[in-house]
Amino acid sequence: MTLEEVLIQKPAERIQSAQSAGKSLQEAMVTAKDNDCLTVGVYESAKVMNLDPDSVSLCVLAVDEEFGCDVALQIHFTLIQSFCFDNDISIVRVSDMQRLAELAGDKAEQLEDAHCVLITNPAEGSWVDAALEKLQLFCEESRRVSDWLPEISLPAR
Repeated sequence: MTLEEVLIQKPAERIQSAQSAGKSLQEAMVTAKDNDCLTVGVYESAKVMNLDPDSVSLCVLAVDEEFGCDVALQIHFTLIQSFCFDNDISIVRVSDMQRLAELAGDKAEQLEDAHCVLITNPAEGSWVDAALEKLQLFCEESRRVSDWLPEISLPAR
């Protein structure tokens, strides 16, 4: 899709693209989890990004109403977003933290801290995931139309 096509894209097409990105995110997270390439939690994600930002393929931030007024979390999000932008890490936002937590892990502490999830590359070799590539393209297209932090919806179970 060219820049001109993205700019004249109808709102319905953008919604459809976001829904497709949601399915791709779900698939990418399942694959990453199977390959032990998910990092769950704000602090754990910050550690990984600080130590090896090149290993991070995608950052997912989850916002829900309960934590919308949490100033500390908002500060962390701002710092994570800035770091991702500076290091050319694709980043998306989802509004269903519970669904993200279900996809991200089965440990109780992970479910409580699923506000930030990273999909990383494995230490030895690399895995290719078509869903992750689709998400990367979605993020690139979003940036072209000045949507630096696109929001996508995860599909229901």
